[in-house]
Amino acid sequence: MAVPRNRHSNARKNSKRAHHAKKEKHVASCSNCGKMHLPHRMCSFCGYYGGRSVLSEAQE
Repeated sequence: MAVPRNRHSNARKNSKRAHHAKKEKHVASCSNCGKMHLPHRMCSFCGYYGGRSVLSEAQE
């Protein structure tokens, strides 16, 4: 198991973690109803993806 030779300061440790913050999720608007949804996924409100319905009417 690797063991560090010397201790890193808190500033050095924390500057490594500068990019670990959570980022916002990207969202896209539905072409049918206009509500926001995750990109590359069907709209959970109307069942459309790519301009066409992907849910059958029996599932709605």
